[in-house]
Amino acid sequence: MPTFQNRLTWLATLGIIAATACSDSSSSPSEPGSGLVLAAVDSGYDFSVYLTAPPGDTHRTMVIERGGKIWLLKDGVRQQDPFLDLTSLTGQGHEYGAYTLAFHPQYAQNRRLFVYYVDNGANTRVAEFLANADFDSADPTSRKVILGQVQSSTAVLYGGMIAFGTDGMLYVSLGDGDVGGDPLSRAQDSTSLLGKILRLDVDGPVPYQIPADNPYVGRPGWRGEIWQLGLRNPWRWSFDRANGDLYIGDVGENLWEEVDHLPAPVVGGNNFGWPIEEGKNCFQPSTNCFTLGLVEPVFEYPHGLACAVTGGYVYRGEDFPDLQGTYFYGDFCSGGIRSFKLDGEYPQELLPEIQIPLVNGKADNTVSFGEDARGELYAVMASGRIYRVEKR
Repeated sequence: MPTFQNRLTWLATLGIIAATACSDSSSSPSEPGSGLVLAAVDSGYDFSVYLTAPPGDTHRTMVIERGGKIWLLKDGVRQQDPFLDLTSLTGQGHEYGAYTLAFHPQYAQNRRLFVYYVDNGANTRVAEFLANADFDSADPTSRKVILGQVQSSTAVLYGGMIAFGTDGMLYVSLGDGDVGGDPLSRAQDSTSLLGKILRLDVDGPVPYQIPADNPYVGRPGWRGEIWQLGLRNPWRWSFDRANGDLYIGDVGENLWEEVDHLPAPVVGGNNFGWPIEEGKNCFQPSTNCFTLGLVEPVFEYPHGLACAVTGGYVYRGEDFPDLQGTYFYGDFCSGGIRSFKLDGEYPQELLPEIQIPLVNGKADNTVSFGEDARGELYAVMASGRIYRVEKR
């Protein structure tokens, strides 16, 4: 069973991904019974993988193409030239790509931004760049690699999400590298950064400083960067911008997909169980696994039409007040977007699935979600289409 990143190639080979992204935005929105729709915003990207916006900037959003180009939409209009072009840094190997972008909380003053990409040697890189003074482009020569992680030649689980927390720290997720769990798994290895979420202070000494209050600082045999552990492939995760809760979409191995949740104030040192468990189910060993102290998913679902969870965001936008507090997520294979609200630690009010419009008669694939500066929510598709989640 293919894992998340090589599922992209696998599905494309089967013709499930639309091979040619359409150049218009004319597809009609979906019409689920819940009253939610996917309104077409833009299209024509070459494998779009992420959308974000600078903090507080309601005029700009950014869309990342997997191949390495980052595009600026200014007041909804895509600019003629890329905001930043990293195609020379990635493109080699089956797991190539620029994955995510995070703006420093003081971006408007210091123009600092950070990109997670896989380099031409198939290794993880997180690099800092500087935007130019007009904020409409960034200087590629300003690159400073702040984190590098060597990956094995057979690695397919890269994680790939970076984001700043309300504490001003940069959080970085790394997948487990290879498939299959123990004995190759590094998710439970205290000396490895793989299968973890890291917490870094990028305002200290170059390239980064380990925050003194990280959970494993000073513990013999532990990397101080580690914030959370026991993750397989946390491709997309997010902080709730209203209260700081953490939601993680962790891609499963071959049977289960999971969404994890930690309420704010989120503390470090939690173990999400991989490869001991896949979802809430024993994986290594397959029965009678020891689960004491592990964080159980708040929600799991089996494979079938599904294959790889795409974590999303809690809606905190301004346009649809009755959606406040609703968490939206997707799956690369399912053809729909789902949502729920939490009542304590239990998902409630699961809304009907929002069906994703076909592209040239073929199913589209949810690669990511994104928020603009106002908190409005977007779905990012492998076909190069971008949708906004709206009420009909």
